[in-house]
Amino acid sequence: MADDKKTLLPKIQQYEKFVNEVLRSKLKSCLAARENYVSDIQEYLQLLKTIKNLDEFDVNPLKTKVDLGCGFFVQAEVPDVSTILVSVGFGFFLELTLAEACTFITKKVEQIGGRVKVLEEEASHIKADIKMMLNTLGQLQGVIPTGSL
Repeated sequence: MADDKKTLLPKIQQYEKFVNEVLRSKLKSCLAARENYVSDIQEYLQLLKTIKNLDEFDVNPLKTKVDLGCGFFVQAEVPDVSTILVSVGFGFFLELTLAEACTFITKKVEQIGGRVKVLEEEASHIKADIKMMLNTLGQLQGVIPTGSL
């Protein structure tokens, strides 16, 4: 029984290290990536709503206030709102008509939604792995009396 304790203790420590350093950090990065994608989706949907408002109210020219940062706003006038610049990724912007922008945003939201779904599935698999490892650790620790650790 003493030999079992000596061989199981390093295994238990190895499993604990794997759970804490590998699986939990993997889960954390997976959830952070998912949150970034969800944030992108929200920004695209907000843009879509703004485009629909521009189209509905037919404001030409558009007078607005622009945030320069740190709470400083300036008045701006957009003479032609028939086209807008849309971020297509990797720091590139594309000039699109309002209808083209709506089509692009709809497809982009679907694409990002697919990525979010994949990350959610990956996160659930990682959570299941963590749960399985913790159950295994509990079973291994049940073999060794708690006073000898």
